[in-house]
Amino acid sequence: METSKRLMSGASMLLLAGTLLAGGCAGGPLTTREKGAGIGAAGGALAGGLIGAAVGHPGAGAAIGGGLGLGAGALVGDQIQGQENTNYQQRQQINRNQAEIDRNRQDIQRLRRQQEY
Repeated sequence: METSKRLMSGASMLLLAGTLLAGGCAGGPLTTREKGAGIGAAGGALAGGLIGAAVGHPGAGAAIGGGLGLGAGALVGDQIQGQENTNYQQRQQINRNQAEIDRNRQDIQRLRRQQEY
């Protein structure tokens, strides 16, 4: 019976943390970094709460796990977001290069037509 109370306490803390996280991010779309941090925090809190419940301290376990998960998730999300930014910049450069190629082709065609006359 004591274990179920501990699990309920850990679940309540996880629900509160999730609610605060969702409410704090209501200012617009989440970045990849923020998504990673949120997923890491939730996963860490869940795992920490379960481990903490096994040793008699679900709240402390959830808090520690949530903090560690938050940090790890933010680091992973930051790396992914950096790669997304690099990919975006490369796509923009490719688009600019393609536009320049198209302009050059049009110029070549125009010059060929002028030489024919």
